[in-house]
Amino acid sequence: MNNLKKIIYNCKQATFLIEKKSFSKLSFREVIELRIHLYGCSFCKLYSKQSKVINDMVQQLFRSSIKPEIRLDDGFKKELQERIEEELNKN
Repeated sequence: MNNLKKIIYNCKQATFLIEKKSFSKLSFREVIELRIHLYGCSFCKLYSKQSKVINDMVQQLFRSSIKPEIRLDDGFKKELQERIEEELNKN
């Protein structure tokens, strides 16, 4: 029963398996553990759906012919860099 509790309450492991599933095949045990967890965890179930949508969008972006035209504006890059540095300097 202790192993079952570890599966049911371990969202960190579930999200790891969700991401791993995007890039490689899960073992039989991992598939079962993930299914058990997702059966009882609505948060990870939602994460799984969102992760799939994001991965599909990224794949589509890389395959599309418009990728050379996609660029971040220099002002946005500078603002983003400043925000990152602000957050890093808070600690």
